Amino acid sequence: MTVTGAPTAGATLRLLDKADKEIVKLDRAIVGAVYKFQHDFRRNPEAGGFDLKPLKGDGRLWSARVNREYRALLLRLGGNDWLLVSVKHRGHVHQNLDRLAYGINQITGAIEYVDLQVVEESVLRRETAAPAGAPAPAAAPSGPAEPLLFAPYDARQLADLGVAEPLIPVVFRLTTDEELLGLVEYAPRHTGEVLLRLRDGVPYEQVKAEVTAPVAVDPAEQFDDEDWQAAVDRSQAVVITDDESLQSILEEGDFGRWKIFLHPTQDKLVHRTYSGPARVGGGPGTGKTIVALHRVRHLVEQLPPGHTKPVLLTTFNKNLAADLRSRLLSLGGPEILARVDIQHVDQLATRVVGEADPGNSKRRINDAQALREWRDLLVEAGEKRWAADFLSDEWNQVILGQAVASRSDYFRARRAGRGRSVSRAERAEIWQLAERFTQRLDTKGLETHRQVAERAAQLEMARKSKIDRREAEREERGGLHNVHVEAGSGAWLRYRYRHIVVDEAQDLSAAHWKMLRAMVPSTSNDIFLVGDTHQRIYDNQVTLGSLGVNIRGRSSRLTLSYRTTREILRSALGVLEGVDYDDLDGEADNLAGYRSVLHGPKPVLRGARSWDEELDLLVDQLGAWHDVPREATAICVPTNDMVTQVAYRLKQRGIESTEITQDGPRHEEGVHIGTMYRFKGLEYRRMIIAGVAEGLVPRSSADAWERTDPVRHRRELQRARSLLFVAATRARDALTITWHGEPSRFLAPLTVG
Repeated sequence: MTVTGAPTAGATLRLLDKADKEIVKLDRAIVGAVYKFQHDFRRNPEAGGFDLKPLKGDGRLWSARVNREYRALLLRLGGNDWLLVSVKHRGHVHQNLDRLAYGINQITGAIEYVDLQVVEESVLRRETAAPAGAPAPAAAPSGPAEPLLFAPYDARQLADLGVAEPLIPVVFRLTTDEELLGLVEYAPRHTGEVLLRLRDGVPYEQVKAEVTAPVAVDPAEQFDDEDWQAAVDRSQAVVITDDESLQSILEEGDFGRWKIFLHPTQDKLVHRTYSGPARVGGGPGTGKTIVALHRVRHLVEQLPPGHTKPVLLTTFNKNLAADLRSRLLSLGGPEILARVDIQHVDQLATRVVGEADPGNSKRRINDAQALREWRDLLVEAGEKRWAADFLSDEWNQVILGQAVASRSDYFRARRAGRGRSVSRAERAEIWQLAERFTQRLDTKGLETHRQVAERAAQLEMARKSKIDRREAEREERGGLHNVHVEAGSGAWLRYRYRHIVVDEAQDLSAAHWKMLRAMVPSTSNDIFLVGDTHQRIYDNQVTLGSLGVNIRGRSSRLTLSYRTTREILRSALGVLEGVDYDDLDGEADNLAGYRSVLHGPKPVLRGARSWDEELDLLVDQLGAWHDVPREATAICVPTNDMVTQVAYRLKQRGIESTEITQDGPRHEEGVHIGTMYRFKGLEYRRMIIAGVAEGLVPRSSADAWERTDPVRHRRELQRARSLLFVAATRARDALTITWHGEPSRFLAPLTVG
C-alpha cells in the first residue's frame, strides 16, 4: 500500500556513502533484486508492489519492498527525491526500528544514518546499549576492566568535532583498537576520521582544524537543520541516473566508489581555482590519482565547446598512462576523453623532438643501457680513474640536467648535491669523456631518453620565448595581431595546452619539468601535480621553483589511505624510519597523520636459510591463500633472475603465474610476479615481498659509495627504502615478507619486539 503523501511520478533516487558497501556484501540474488528495485523505483515508486510506507512518525524514514524478504530503507528528502541508506532483512527492520538513527549533523550539515543495533552487536558484542540520545558520561566509569579509549573527552567535545551524536554513547564504551576499527566500519566517514585521529594522539584543536574545519558548515551560510534538500548537497551521496550507475559503484571496487564518493577534502582540491601551479601530496592509497582524474574532468567541463585537446594528462611511464586513459574513460566517458591528450612524459618528449627532426632514426635507450655504454667506453679507453656510475650520474644530472653545451659552461656549472667534489682539471677530464660518450652514441645511432627530454625542453622553451615575444609586440600595437607574421607561423606560435595535470610527479626529471612548464601559459590553473617523494623510485632530484613551477602556498596533503590496512601501513612506515624526504620544492616532507580506516592481520615476516628454502615458503604461503583468486595475489622480488626462478618453482608445484613486464602483466590469470619497479601503480589483495635480504635490499653495490660519495650512498639507500615502501603498500588485505640469510637492515624496525 502507498500512504498519502507518497510521490505519484518518477523519482530521483540517491545512494548514501557506505550503503553500497552493505549492499555488495549481500547474496548475488539479493543484489540482483536491488538492481531491479532501483530501476523500477526511479520510474514510478508506486509501481511493482513496493509497499512504500513511512516507518516513523516524522515521515522521513520509509520502507520499500525489494523482494519478499528484503526492504530498502529510504530517507524522503522532499517531493520525489529519495536517499537510499540501507537494504535490510524485513525482520531486522521491524525488530530494531527504534535503533535506526538518522539526522543532519549540526557541524558538517551532512545527512547521517546509523543502525545502532548493528554497531552494538558487531563492535561491542552486547545485546543492549544506551539508547540514542542518552547522555554520555562526562568521565570514565570507575574501575573499568580496561581503560576507556575516549575518556579524556566529553560528549560536547566530540559533538563539536562532528562525531555522529547517536554514536557518542557507544564511543565512550570503547576499550580496544579492534572495537574502534569495528565502529569506524559502520560509522559515517567523518566520525571515523575524527576518532582515529584522536586515538592516534593528535591534539584536539589540531583535529578540529585539520579534519573538522574543512568540512564544517560555513558560518555565513543560512544553516537549517530541517532542510534535507540542502543537506544532501553536503553529503557523500550520488544520484543514480541510470541502471549502470549503481552497477558501476558495486562492481568496480574501490575505483567504482571513488568515481562517486570523493571525500570533501578531495572534492575541494578538485574544484578549487588556483592562481598558479598546485601540488597535492600524500602517502600511497590516499586517492592522489583519483583527485588528478577528477581534476581533469573538472577542467574539461569548464572548456568552451570544441574538438581540440587543450588538457594534458601525463605521468612517468607507459603502463601508468594506459591506466589513466582507462580510468578517465570510465570516469568521464568518451566526451571527456576526447578533449584530453594522455601521454607518458617521454612519449611527449619524443613527439616534440620528432616534429622538429622528423628524419631522426636513432634508437632510444634507458638509463641501464646507457650505463652499460659508459662501462664499455671506459674499458675500451683503458680508463680506470673514473667509475661508470659516477660519470653516468654527472652526465645526467649536471651536463644534461643543466643543459651544459660547452666545456666552459661545464666549468661554471653548479654541482650541488653531487657529493664528491671535483677540481678544474678533473672537470676537464670528465668533459672530454662526456664528449667521447656522446660521439659513441651518435656513431651507434643511439640516444638516451634523458637526451630526448632535454632537447624537447630546449625546443619548447624556444617556442615559448617566441610566443611571449609576439604577445609583447601585439600589446605594443594596442592588441592588434600582425597578420603577415601570424599567417606565416600559424598554429606553431600557440601554447600546446591550457592545463596540464601530472600524476606520479616525484619521478619526473628536471628536463621533463622544463618542457611541461613551457607547454602551458603561466596563468591560473595551469599545472596541477600529484605525487609523493616517499615513493620516488628513480634518481630524479628536482626543486620545482627553480624550474619555473612555483607551488609555494598552493600545496596540500592527503592523509587518509583507502587502500591498505592500518597493520600493513604501520609496517610500511617502519621501512622509512629515520629518513628525511623533500617536498619537490626544497623543503622537508613527511607522512605525519598518514592513517587508514581499514583493519586486517599483521604482516607476516619469515626467514629461510637459503633461497631454495625461501621458494618453498612462497609456495606454502600461496597454499594458505587458497580462498582468493590467483590474479589477486602477487610476488615481488628484487631482481629479474629471481622472477624467473619464482615462476619456475610455482610451475613445478602446479601454480599458474604471469610475469609483470614493462607493458604490464603478460596474462590476466595466475599469480603476478615482478620486480619492485614493476609494481608501481598496481595493487593486490595479498602480496608477498620475497628476497628482502642484505645484499639484495639494498643491493651490496650501494654500500660501495659510503666512503667515496656519501651523498650518493644516502640517495641509493633512500631509493631502496622507497622501492620497498612502494612494494609493501601495494597490498590491500595481507602482506608477507620473506628473506634468506640475513634480513635487510630496513626490516629492523619491523622485527623488534
